[in-house]
Amino acid sequence: MTFSALYAVAVGGLMLAQWTFFLVRGQVPELKTEPLRIRFHLVAESVTAIALIAGGAGLLLAAGWGRPLYLVAMGMLLYTVIVSPGYYAQRGEWSFVAMFAAVLLLAAVSLVLVW
Repeated sequence: MTFSALYAVAVGGLMLAQWTFFLVRGQVPELKTEPLRIRFHLVAESVTAIALIAGGAGLLLAAGWGRPLYLVAMGMLLYTVIVSPGYYAQRGEWSFVAMFAAVLLLAAVSLVLVW
């Protein structure tokens, strides 16, 4: 379960870092073209990231709430990695599509280890 816990914490942290990087660099044009939609999306991504970090930490601490929170957080992550690649595929950014495929594969392995 250590792999699963560390994976959740790492992915959650990297999600927050990626969005922070994109926002600071001004690489989120949707803030001007679709401000409401992207703000809702950013909240959903942030909640997912925080849930992953907390769920992973709960697994590491062997807390009673850790496994249930981890499973919910991984469900949120699975939704994200299935839906989000379409945005990047539409833009022809295939490296991001590949990244999401890798995250999906590792998430599946992580879930099997916990289940």
